[in-house]
Amino acid sequence: SPLSTLHSPLPTSEMILRVTQYGEPILRKVGKPITEFDESLAELANDMVDTMYDEKGIGLAAQQIDRALQLCVVDVRPPEGAEVAFNYSFDGKQPPLDLIMPMAIINPKVTITDASEDVYEEGCLSFPGVNGKVDRPVGVRCEFQDTEGNPHVLEADGLLGRCILHEVDHLNGRLFIDLMQKRDLKKNEAKIKKLKRESRDFLKKSNMSR
Repeated sequence: SPLSTLHSPLPTSEMILRVTQYGEPILRKVGKPITEFDESLAELANDMVDTMYDEKGIGLAAQQIDRALQLCVVDVRPPEGAEVAFNYSFDGKQPPLDLIMPMAIINPKVTITDASEDVYEEGCLSFPGVNGKVDRPVGVRCEFQDTEGNPHVLEADGLLGRCILHEVDHLNGRLFIDLMQKRDLKKNEAKIKKLKRESRDFLKKSNMSR
């Protein structure tokens, strides 16, 4: 499997990383393209997957673990026994999701294949307790590399398409609050301000302890 590096456990124990919170400048940084496809990259992707599962998320971008890189991980498999509620193709085929998830997406280039928009209530691990309606295009095509540098093409709609758009936004310093419907944004205003204050205090403390 092209994603074997994510499935084969590396000799290191699993590592849960700290998830950055809204207000930390890293979340607005555009990720650098990845040029070295080595063991430390595979290890970083593995740690991101472990962190995503630990946080009960379906996607995690490098900026969310304090790294400005063009790397994100996703896993949108439905609970066992539930049917897959979206269409997808991976390199022109439709392998079972268990073969391609969790997926590390590196240096993604996204094009919209269906521009009609759909609305869905999104959350984000960097915004605990904040949910809001976001309109996004329905269909996407994503060209990317895996942890070994092999090129792939993923086409998807529904939850997988949305998850890719949400994570690729992170890689470019965009956040879901930038796209959130105005009414929901207003509803979350107090929570968002509180997060920003907490991040300011956290950054102040960590700078003092350096």
